[in-house]
Amino acid sequence: MSNVIQLLPDHVANQIAAGEVVQRPASVIKELLENSIDAKASRIQVVIKDAGKSLIQVIDDGVGMNLTDARMSFERHATSKIKIADDLFSLKTKGFRGEALASIAAIAHVELKTRTEDDEVGTCLKVEGSQVVSQDACVTPKGTGISVKNLFYNIPARRNFLKSDNVESRHIIDEFQRVALAHPDISFSLIHNGNELFQLPTTNFRQRITNILGGKTNEKLVPVEEDTEIVKISGFVGKPEFAKKSRGEQFFFVNNRFIKSPYLNHAVVASFEGLLKDKSYPSYFLYLEVDPKSIDINIHPTKTEIKFDDEHALYAILKSSIKHSLGQFNVAPMLDFERDSELDTPYEYKNKKADVPQVEVDRNFNPFQSENNYKAQYAGGGNYQKEKPAEWESLYSGLQSESEPEVDLKQIEFESEEVTGNLFGAKEEQAEKSTFQVQKKYIVSTLKSGILVIDQHRAHTRVLYEELLKNITVSSAVSQQLLFPLRLQFNRHEVEMLKEIKDSLEQTGFIFSEIKQDEVGITGIPTLISESEVEILLEQLVADFEKDVPDNGFSQTDLLAKSLAKSMAVRSGTLLNSAEQQHIVNRLFACKEPGLNPFNKTVFTTLSVDELDKKFA
Repeated sequence: MSNVIQLLPDHVANQIAAGEVVQRPASVIKELLENSIDAKASRIQVVIKDAGKSLIQVIDDGVGMNLTDARMSFERHATSKIKIADDLFSLKTKGFRGEALASIAAIAHVELKTRTEDDEVGTCLKVEGSQVVSQDACVTPKGTGISVKNLFYNIPARRNFLKSDNVESRHIIDEFQRVALAHPDISFSLIHNGNELFQLPTTNFRQRITNILGGKTNEKLVPVEEDTEIVKISGFVGKPEFAKKSRGEQFFFVNNRFIKSPYLNHAVVASFEGLLKDKSYPSYFLYLEVDPKSIDINIHPTKTEIKFDDEHALYAILKSSIKHSLGQFNVAPMLDFERDSELDTPYEYKNKKADVPQVEVDRNFNPFQSENNYKAQYAGGGNYQKEKPAEWESLYSGLQSESEPEVDLKQIEFESEEVTGNLFGAKEEQAEKSTFQVQKKYIVSTLKSGILVIDQHRAHTRVLYEELLKNITVSSAVSQQLLFPLRLQFNRHEVEMLKEIKDSLEQTGFIFSEIKQDEVGITGIPTLISESEVEILLEQLVADFEKDVPDNGFSQTDLLAKSLAKSMAVRSGTLLNSAEQQHIVNRLFACKEPGLNPFNKTVFTTLSVDELDKKFA
């Protein structure tokens, strides 16, 4: 039998490794940015075209490489970060496995230009599919510039797997923000298709957060500081009133490396217990410094998941430090048992008697007495001045008129408490009710064969979904103009998402006056929603888009209609009058699919007379 096990060729092994390291253009940017940071760069520029599919260029002013290092950097498992196995337990750099450049060069056309400070000329290498095409001397500034073109050119299946440019650019911005937030001491810039998206100067942590997420973010942050033997915690959490419907602004950094940790995220959410609205998530930007020997980074190809030696202690410290900060800055109530000496009564006041105030009262004052008699009877020596009282008897003149008929109190109609706002613009008629509400959640109606039970929220969601879908795809909806335009604050990532769906939103009734980098102006809204609900609705819309990330026109329209319908529909727990109940029932059975809501949940059920009879058998 012939030998069947053999070593893979290097270019095949590199392509397999690329499947783990390089999942999409954002993965390339992450690896190249981390290499630039390890090269002690103070300024890093990222240039991309077509969401990284055509070009990804990262230029830094780091230490650079000589000719030998430049050739070695494209070999598998070649790295300057570690030398022995023990170095894995004391890592202070970003990269360490030596697979990034080799994997990228296996699936793209790569051009490397680099020069050290001591060299007069630099080195230019061109690598295509793991093969070095050319090697020349070139004039280039100190540092390293890497251009990655035609990503996945030799793996068509993987290239077809990539999403639309909008989706891929969204992932690129996410990776860029994670690296930039972890290193405020480095200047970053990001340019996409010739447009400058970010220009971040060297600054501190707080200002870097504000520069990325918008100027209004600064007032939403609460500082967190804690220094223990196990961990040093610094950073910021968002105030509870600014909690969002999505998890977009949640960042953990361990030793300046972005990580994902559901366990630590639970600690943060637990510290906000009782302060957040339902289905809202707090923002946080937390930097943890721990002993490199107490963590294991090498458990995931993208190095975003790490293992801590003592997670329970870290959980407790993180939770208590955030609670302390929220109480210290009067964001959350707290009990302070420490006595403040400044509030104590001084010793010299111990035996001092309190001054009793002297109150002078005019016991002869009569408000019904004329001014002349009052002056004659008053014998005091004070300088009292009294204005002439009004003729109070005139206030009651005419009330005892005999010419006016007596009022029959039984005919007076008193205004009763309004059940709810007139949701559908029609007044309830005084007629026999054909529907009624149960537990402010279900609408019950009668049938010839039994009774019909409808979930009011799901039913209204189905009605609005089909109406919105029709408005978006066929005709524009009616819009109500606002007397005072709304100015809503969003971060740049959210603004980019709103730009993508701006045309569809306008078809539903929204009118945008302008969309800036961190602010959206709205002058018109759909007639079905109130002005106070606009910001909540758009936040929920952005959160839904972040979860599903649609990559074509149809799915984007469908998701938009679903999200708006869910947010605008009548909630469970809302009291409806008879006209509103009947309106929902009539509109529901005019829908194409009345039995299911847009999320394939049952809308109504029926109970026949036979089933009811069995209950009483």
